[in-house]
Amino acid sequence: MKDPRLEPSELTTNRKALLVNLDQNVYGTFAEIGAGQEVARHFFKAGGAAGTIAKSMSAYDMKFSDEIYGKASRYVSRDRLSQMLDHEYSLLINRLSESRGDNTTFFVFANTVAAASYNNNKNCHGWMGMRYQISPNSPPSDIIIHVRMWDKTGSAQQEALGIAGVNFIWAALVYYKEMGEFIPSLIDNLGNERLEVDMLEFHGPDFEQVENRVVSLQLVEHGLTNAVMFGSDGSVLQPSEFLYKKSLLVERGSFRPITHVNTDMLKCAGAQFMQEDSVQGEPVVALLEITMKNLLAGGTDIDYEDFLARADAINCLGYHVLVSNYMEYYRLSAYFRRYTQKMIGIVLGINHLQEIFNEEYYEDLDGGILESFGRLFKANVKLYVYPMKGNSYNSYISGSEAKEKLLDSGANGFADEMLITADNLKVKSKLRHLYSYLIENHFIEPVIGAAPGHLDIFSRNVLRQITEKNPAWEKSVPPRVAELIKSRGLWGYGQCDLPEKETGK
Repeated sequence: MKDPRLEPSELTTNRKALLVNLDQNVYGTFAEIGAGQEVARHFFKAGGAAGTIAKSMSAYDMKFSDEIYGKASRYVSRDRLSQMLDHEYSLLINRLSESRGDNTTFFVFANTVAAASYNNNKNCHGWMGMRYQISPNSPPSDIIIHVRMWDKTGSAQQEALGIAGVNFIWAALVYYKEMGEFIPSLIDNLGNERLEVDMLEFHGPDFEQVENRVVSLQLVEHGLTNAVMFGSDGSVLQPSEFLYKKSLLVERGSFRPITHVNTDMLKCAGAQFMQEDSVQGEPVVALLEITMKNLLAGGTDIDYEDFLARADAINCLGYHVLVSNYMEYYRLSAYFRRYTQKMIGIVLGINHLQEIFNEEYYEDLDGGILESFGRLFKANVKLYVYPMKGNSYNSYISGSEAKEKLLDSGANGFADEMLITADNLKVKSKLRHLYSYLIENHFIEPVIGAAPGHLDIFSRNVLRQITEKNPAWEKSVPPRVAELIKSRGLWGYGQCDLPEKETGK
């Protein structure tokens, strides 16, 4: 479709639908089931729909839907969406390619959605997909998105979904080569307070150069969602399906690169986590989480190659990756509670635990630090705290500003070789009773069995050794990570120093 390059203020929902209808080369099918029967209506209402819509259908009854598309374990799911795209695109090509395939780009838009109803006010969500040709007679490509709707009523959610569907079709036809335009346009005339897009994937011959993990990261950058997930194979995961009814063990870090200490944290905490009564016999997912702030460290723009290097190094060890915009742990816990009511274990180091007791972080909460802990621990959440050596701890709090925020002015440090654990950690005197309460009631557990030889490993030191060509870095990371870094030249490994340019002087 030709890009009209209108000003954003001119691209109303109706205008987008009309411009698509006026393009005589675009022709296809709308298939909407569940509560998603709102998108085609915009195209009919805009006028000229006969030039765009070959068929519009809705199989609202589950039995009818099964007869058309086949059985599905969940009706609002990616599997059902894939069945719809497969079935409808096959019909479209079989029936129309001979008569108009040489001058038409065919498409199928499909969605399956659960919205609020009179007896269901749960968080509502839906899948939308588009299978389409970029040029006549070309093989099709797919774009898949998952949305969550935040309006309180079913009618408002359906309205939002209809607008989002038009935005999606418009972006697929006009912005498919420009992610910087495609992604923010998905919430045109809506805003992220009404709709969240927490997954977006591109597949097919027209999108072979698209890196879906970077696309997902850009969803967080543009504010369409606060967190995205990737499988151990690098695939993009949809949280509501992947985390459903699973216990979670989560470790936050920079993982630049992932080191022996990171894996030891997960191994030791995992052994304790698996002994919890509420976890035994339950499926468990281990996630390594990187915050957006960490990805932005040292600059205002994300280095996508650096992000992919971190993710690939984590994946090569078989772990899943979460990238989130949740700096506060209570917000991270609330995010997981959308998808599972099972136990959540969060693995962190002594320094991060001490930061949690920095009251400045909770000035925006009416209840301050007490409210934050109430939110964090209210539903079967436990912190597993990995120890730190005294010399590392003393270095961490050595700055006067850091010490003032975290400790009383008269507090002393620890002996260099002493092991600092959750049991002997010092916090400000006015918070000590609160800290004791959390320890005594097992909301905070010290990690036991940490490997002494790993406690002096820090990612920042390993990264510096790589860039300085110091071979000692290899001892600090798992062998598979070392092989990946060397084979791919990650973080500048193996790069030769360039000779200085001749100045002619």
